[in-house]
Amino acid sequence: MRRACSEDDAAGEGTPVPDFAGELLGRLSRIETALEQLLRQKTIKEFYTTDEAAEILGKAPFTVREWCRHARVNASKRDCGRGKSKEWIISRDELMRIQSEGLLPEDVLYRHPR
Repeated sequence: MRRACSEDDAAGEGTPVPDFAGELLGRLSRIETALEQLLRQKTIKEFYTTDEAAEILGKAPFTVREWCRHARVNASKRDCGRGKSKEWIISRDELMRIQSEGLLPEDVLYRHPR
């Protein structure tokens, strides 16, 4: 049976109503964030930038660029849309090789004398 609304209820002075809209918006925001993370993880690409490879490998982008520069990974350069500069790209197969076998051996020519 429904109870009749009093004037106090109509004025908002009755029992407080929880803020469901705010709670729902918060939950939707968390769901969207989780979906974006899943999409980033599950997207399989043929080539990855150093930033993407760094995120996958759990390293800093600078570290991955240095691996490329010192030939510790098999990488190539491509135009990146910033003038004449190029960016390193790493193939998916090379990324999987790094995860399972590690880096390529250091080239002795790049080693600084101590």
